[in-house]
Amino acid sequence: MPVKHEPTGIVHSGSKGGTTGCGSNTKEHLSHWVNTSARITCEKNGCKN
Repeated sequence: MPVKHEPTGIVHSGSKGGTTGCGSNTKEHLSHWVNTSARITCEKNGCKN
């Protein structure tokens, strides 16, 4: 399930409480991350493809 980084509005592949496809740690500032069904908007390798 995609996760959205609230401060930036970018949607990543991955899960809350883990790691995104591009390597962002969703355990840091856990309150900044929200599970979503929105389309992935991150352009970095791992999330986009």
